[in-house]
Amino acid sequence: MTAKKAKQSKAKSTNTKVIEALTDAYWKEIETVQNYIAVSTNLDGVDADPIKKALAADIGEELGHAQQLANRIRVLGGEVPGSFKFKPCQKTLQPPKDSTDVVSAIKGVIDAEEDGIAGYKKIIRLTDGEDYVTQDMCIALLADEEGHRREFVGFLKQYQC
Repeated sequence: MTAKKAKQSKAKSTNTKVIEALTDAYWKEIETVQNYIAVSTNLDGVDADPIKKALAADIGEELGHAQQLANRIRVLGGEVPGSFKFKPCQKTLQPPKDSTDVVSAIKGVIDAEEDGIAGYKKIIRLTDGEDYVTQDMCIALLADEEGHRREFVGFLKQYQC
């Protein structure tokens, strides 16, 4: 194999891994939207109001993340999957059985945000020196997720006093 073909093969392999990682992040954002809607709707009680409002405000932002990821997947030559390909994974972000269990809901949000942060860091590493556009987008998305996590870590401190 010539050096040029080897380089093209490596680039194609990297592109495939990036598309797979972007698709994983896309699904996590979609699932987060579903769960934020459910949790923000189902929580009850006086203590739930700030959490419900924060989640409701984040729904549009998380949906916007999914749209950005979908567009980037397509630009890189991938296909954005339909709902039959969806496999849920956010166990801790499910609406709590006790609709007044605000702490459980907060912990679920923190877990989901930490998973998103890890996913964006993976994409940032994958694209380093190879795909600056995807890397830049994921750096911005990472900052958003870190901000969401920080907000809910603050809520958790308040509710665990």
